[in-house]
Amino acid sequence: MTGTKKPPSGNTLRGVLASLVASGLFAAIFLLAGILTGWGAEEVFGWRVILTLAILVPALFIIPWGRGMVRELLARLRAHPARLPLGILGSGLVGVQLWLFMWAPINGMAISVSLGYFLLPLVMVLVGRVIFGERLSSAQWIAVAFAGVGVLFEALFAGGLAWPTLMVALGYPLYFVMRRMAGFESLAAFALELLILLPAAVYFVLAGPHGITGPPLINTGFLATAAIGVLGALAMFLFLGASKVLPLSLFGLLGYVEPVLLLAVALILGEKVLATDALTYIPLFLALLVLAADGYRSTRRQPRLRGSHRNPE
Repeated sequence: MTGTKKPPSGNTLRGVLASLVASGLFAAIFLLAGILTGWGAEEVFGWRVILTLAILVPALFIIPWGRGMVRELLARLRAHPARLPLGILGSGLVGVQLWLFMWAPINGMAISVSLGYFLLPLVMVLVGRVIFGERLSSAQWIAVAFAGVGVLFEALFAGGLAWPTLMVALGYPLYFVMRRMAGFESLAAFALELLILLPAAVYFVLAGPHGITGPPLINTGFLATAAIGVLGALAMFLFLGASKVLPLSLFGLLGYVEPVLLLAVALILGEKVLATDALTYIPLFLALLVLAADGYRSTRRQPRLRGSHRNPE
């Protein structure tokens, strides 16, 4: 019938579901880290890297598109060996973010980190404009203005943005810039970054209070830590799978679900949102709504996403 909109394709529906589940899994990791008792952030970070690699590396060689990613990454490294230092730098940057994602809920700073994830899409808009010369739409400028108001209120009434907020909002854009400059934007590149982090991860596990001779596998804390590693790998596969089938705008739009879930986790863990925090969050919510509406309007005009610029928590 003329003028009738086509329903979403099966691939689009699967992509939306994969993206939502990935966001839910990242939030579950955040929650699991927060309910662990007697475990330090460094030890949990170490186990997460080790267990994620234990799943990720074999999967990359089993799944056909994973093998293609590995071949492409190796070819790029052979053709441009000078880019490897950028990959090492990117590994350090993402390592800090993965550690912070474990540290914050353990140490009562989950709200500060969730605020960083609220700011991240808006900072990425500015990074695209300043570094890559991307043109901003009127809606994007409006969103940036709303975010600026929120940051101003945070500075005036809360003494400024907390350092975990700044580490997320500024650290991830730097990481994404390094990845783009090096051409390391695939899941195989993320696995390489984790391999570079592996010695530090092993050290943190051995130096932790549990080590390799600590509690048995039936211990609740160890099971939760193991779940963090397994869920991290599964979330990355779903995340990448969604990025391969969804249009750019829709994929970016779904990315706004995650900071809302992280804030909900922070509240579940008992952290409090003060009345003055509303002056920060309301402009940020408005900014994200403007970006979401802008992304929705352009969904049908954008090509499918080839590389991801959302964060691998």
